Amino acid sequence: MISPKFFFDSLKELKINFFAGVPDSLLKNFCAYLFDNTSEKEHIICANEGNAIALAAGNYLATGNPSLVYMQNSGEGNAINPLVSLIDKEVYNIPVLLLIGWRGEPGKYDEPQHKKQGRITLSLLDALEIRYEIISENESEVVKLLDKAKKYMEETHEPFALIAKSDLFEKYELKKTIENNFKLTREQAIMMIIDSLGDEDIIVSTTGKASRELFEYREFLKQGHEKDFLTVGSMGHSSSIALGIALSKQDKNIYCLDGDGAAIMHMGSLAIIGEKSPSNLKHILLNNGCHESVGGQPTTGFDIDFNKIAKACGYNVVLSAETKEELIGCLKNIKCQEQLCFLEIKLNDKSRSNLGRPTITPIENKKDFMNFLNK
Repeated sequence: MISPKFFFDSLKELKINFFAGVPDSLLKNFCAYLFDNTSEKEHIICANEGNAIALAAGNYLATGNPSLVYMQNSGEGNAINPLVSLIDKEVYNIPVLLLIGWRGEPGKYDEPQHKKQGRITLSLLDALEIRYEIISENESEVVKLLDKAKKYMEETHEPFALIAKSDLFEKYELKKTIENNFKLTREQAIMMIIDSLGDEDIIVSTTGKASRELFEYREFLKQGHEKDFLTVGSMGHSSSIALGIALSKQDKNIYCLDGDGAAIMHMGSLAIIGEKSPSNLKHILLNNGCHESVGGQPTTGFDIDFNKIAKACGYNVVLSAETKEELIGCLKNIKCQEQLCFLEIKLNDKSRSNLGRPTITPIENKKDFMNFLNK
C-alpha cells in the first residue's frame, strides 16, 4: 500500500498542482487527503467526470501544467466526450493525468454493476488511444511511474492514465467536515417514505446506500421488492428512469428517491422532467451534502437552492423538510397531489456500518418490477 501523502507530494514535485474529479470508493483515502490539504482553487470536486476533464483543460490553458483528474472507472463514460473531442491529440492536444479506480477488476469479486466496466476498463483506454499503466504498491516504483507519465505528457501533450487497484492507498480519515446539524438520517427518511406509500405506488431509487437502505427496510417489513427499481449503477439517471416510467404508467404514482450528488451530476434532467411535467411523479431529493457512499467528500448540495432550481425547471409543487414532523406533512401533501412534485429532505451524513447489499440480482429486480408494473 502507498501513503496518500506520499502520492500527493510526488505529484506536487512534478508541478501537478490542480486536482479535479468525482470521488470513488477505491480512491477515497487519497481523495480525503486531497480535500484536507488543498485550497478550494486547487481541488474541485466536480459534478461529473466530463466536467473534470474540461476543468483540467482550462487549467492547462492558463498555466501550461497538466492537472490530475480522478474518477471511478464507471466515470469513463461521462469523460469520453471531452477526452476525444477536446483534449485529444487531433483536436487541442492537451495533457491530463488520469487516476482511475479499477472497480470490477477481473478475478476479484465486485457488485454486478462493476463487472463489465471492470472487464473493459483497459480495452476502453486502448480504444481511446490513451496510454496507461497500473500503479504499483511499491512507493519507489510509483515515483518512477509518475516521472514516466510526466515525461510522456511533456513530449506528446497527450493524456496518461494511472490505474488504481483496490486497497492501493493506506487508510486516511477525512479531517475537514461539513457543518451538518440536521436531525434525520437518510435511512430514517426512507423508512418514513415507505410507510406513507399506497399499495400501488412504486419507487425508483438512486445509486449507492439509498437503494441498499430501501432494500433492507423492505426485508425488515417482510415485504417483496417488486415495487422498487434499485438503480445500482448509472449514477445521476434515476430521475430519468422514473420519468420514462411515469409517462407510460400514468395510473401509478412514481416516487423517485434521488441523491444530491446524483442530481447534481446530471442536473439537466430536471429541466426535461419539468417540461414533460408528469402529474404522477414525486421527485424526492435525499440531500446530505456529501458523497457519503464513497468516503464523505462534500457535494454542493447545501450551497445551492434545489427548490428554486426545481421551480425554475417547471415543477408544480416544491416542498422542503428537515424534521420528522415537517417530513410527515410534506409526504401527506405530495401523496394527494395530481401534479409534478419536488421534495427536498435535508439530512445528516450518518449511516449504519453494518448496512447490507441487495440479495437479488439486477435482472431479478427488473423482472419482478416489470411484472408488478404490468400485472
